[in-house]
Parts: sequence; C-alpha cells; structure tokens
Amino acid sequence: MADTAYEPTILYEDNHILVALKEQNLASCPDESGDDNLLDLLKEYIRVKYEKKGNVFLGLVHRLDRPTGGVMVFAKTSKAAARLTEQMKSGDFDKRYLAVLNGVPHEQSGRLTNYLKKNTVNNTVYLSTQGTDGAKLAVLDYWILEQKGEYALADIKLHTGRSHQIRVQMAGIAHPVFGDMRYGGERAQKGKLALWAYSLSFTHPVLKERMRFMCEPPRGGIPWKAFDITAAVKAE
Repeated sequence: MADTAYEPTILYEDNHILVALKEQNLASCPDESGDDNLLDLLKEYIRVKYEKKGNVFLGLVHRLDRPTGGVMVFAKTSKAAARLTEQMKSGDFDKRYLAVLNGVPHEQSGRLTNYLKKNTVNNTVYLSTQGTDGAKLAVLDYWILEQKGEYALADIKLHTGRSHQIRVQMAGIAHPVFGDMRYGGERAQKGKLALWAYSLSFTHPVLKERMRFMCEPPRGGIPWKAFDITAAVKAE
C-alpha cells in the first residue's frame, strides 16, 4: 500500500466501529487479484489519521460483491467484531438494497426462497436444490417501488447473505439486475450493475443503540436517473 492518505467516504466513526461507503467495482477485502480493496484502504486511512505505528486492526464483518456499491460497517476492536458477527448470524442486521430490474415482476412484492451453490472455479453461483452438497438457503423480500418502461426499481431486503444472492435470485424469476452481464443472459444490459446497498441497520456492539445508515446510489448515472431515488431512500 502506498504511503499516501486515502480519503474515503466515512458515514460514521467512533472507537468501536467505522461505517463507510464502498464504491462500485472496488473489492471489499483482499483477494487473489491483488487489486485495491476497501478494507486495506480504510486501514491506511486509520493509520494516517491517528498516526498509528505497526499493524492496524479493522475487522471485516460482511462483504459486498465487487460490482455492488453502498454502505458497509467495519469493527475497530475484536470485541466489536465478535458482537457484530453474532448479530449477522442471528439476523439482527437489516440489509436493504435498491436494484433496477429488467422487466417488471408480475407480483409487485414477494419473497424468494432458493438454494444456491457456488462454483469456486469460475466464481459463479447457480440455483440448486435442498440437499445438494454445498447448496445454501437464500431468502430475500422485494417490493417494486417504481416502473419506467421496461424497467423496475426494486427495494430488496436480504434475510441471508449469500454470494451474488440478489443477482442470481432475480435472474431466476427472469428479471435480472440491469448491467448484470454474468447472470442477465439475453436480457443483460451493458453498463454498471444497478445494485446498491442503500441501508444498513444494526445494534451498536457497545452502546447497544439501534443505528441505521443510508446512502443513495449515484443518481446521475444510467439507469438510476430515470427513477425518483430520493423518494425510495427514506427512513421507515
């Protein structure tokens, strides 16, 4: 990592947690590509800001797929990391996404329940069946917020955190996410993936207060600018 200050978009920071915006096409954490990633960039930010010597601890609590942007929380202590991880397992995290879909689902809202299996060789996830070796349960709820021509803006709540989950499950009902060249098939539209983690809610690991952080997707870009994003991203 170069010895230069990185100016990330920080949504919240205290002695226990750090909430930041992950840009699209930036990895969440180190991988085999060796590309820059948000975890290491935030460690560098902390090292420079607080003039830290030696290694900087920053716990990775969850991930976003590389082409997905949005809100992420990191733990600044091992205690916070353990407690946030336990919340993830217990379902206390509330993760909400906005997605622009190709086509408009017949049902304006619904729950999708599938089993997904990942091929680690080609980093692709497939719909599978219960009992298949390596298949994991994937559950999400969706609500159609707005329709523009052949596209729909959906609010999606994850109940599980599987790799590529939203992309695979929405493609599974023939409404892939805009820009998804991997899972979109013949309906794929070339462009940045229109999938954004706009809201993250959890209980502070030390203060025990319920916290919610929100960030809008890039409204000026295609296809986001066709929709009323401000109305979609609002506190419940």
